[in-house]
Order: sequence, then structure tokens, then C-alpha cells
Amino acid sequence: MIVIHLSIQIDAPVERVFDLARSIDFHSRSLAHTDEQAVAGRTSGLIGLGETVTWPARHLGVRQHLTAQITAFDRPKFFQDTMVHGAFAWMQHDHAFAPGPRGGTVMRDVLRFAAPLGVLGRIAERALLRRYMTRFLQVRNAELKRVAESDRWREFLVTEASA
Repeated sequence: MIVIHLSIQIDAPVERVFDLARSIDFHSRSLAHTDEQAVAGRTSGLIGLGETVTWPARHLGVRQHLTAQITAFDRPKFFQDTMVHGAFAWMQHDHAFAPGPRGGTVMRDVLRFAAPLGVLGRIAERALLRRYMTRFLQVRNAELKRVAESDRWREFLVTEASA
């Protein structure tokens, strides 16, 4: 099993960062390079507790499907998605949000996963998947930071003023 820990300071309110992180529309746009588009379950808007989403995507040159369910949810502090179907033997992703020491938000990711195929899977985890998944999250988090710190967040989140 591989565990990846990431943390990023985002100069935006916790609620905004939390909601962007669970926005299906933001996820699709921020990871367009992998062709991720929600096709089942929650396919747009903000995903919540108990809901699922299915993403077909291209990773490492292979087209695959991942279905994840939100298995824990405490807005705006924490949510967890757990793979219910996909290429991994097991995968769980914790998303935590807290006020930053200099204002804004500290967003923390803990991604845990295990590859299938026993010993061969463990070799792939260490040789390839750890680096690939770390970079995947870093790219997504950098885009989330760019959007949350600009006015572009309004493209993905409905505010009371615009509702």
C-alpha cells in the first residue's frame, strides 16, 4: 500500500476551497488532460455524503473507469472518497481543510491506495504509481489554488448573490 501526503496553502476562504475540491465541474475542467468527465452518479455540481461519481479517464496511456463514493463528510473541514470500482485493489482519499496560519486555507490530501496483482502490483506502486499519483494531485491542487485565488471560482460555485 502507498500513502501520499500533500499540503498546500491557498489564499481563499475555507468554504470556497472545500466546495471547489468537491465540485464535479471543477474536477472535469482541471483534469481535462486525462479526459475525465463524470458519466454516472453525480455528474455535475457539488458531490455530498453517500453520493457516487464515475469517471472514465486516461492514465498512463490506459483508458479506465473509477467509481468513487463520498464516505465521510464534514463541511467545510473534511471529506473522504473511497473507490468502489476501478483499477486499484483499493483506494481512499482524505481531503482536509483548515484556516491557514497566515489566513486563507491549508488543504491537506492523504491518498492511500494499493495496486492489484500482488507482488507485481507492489513493484508497480513503488516504481511508477507513487510518482504518477503524487504528480496528478499536485497538478490538480495547483489548479485549485489558481482558481480559488482568482475570480474564476465563480464559474464553478453558485453564490447567494448569483443564485
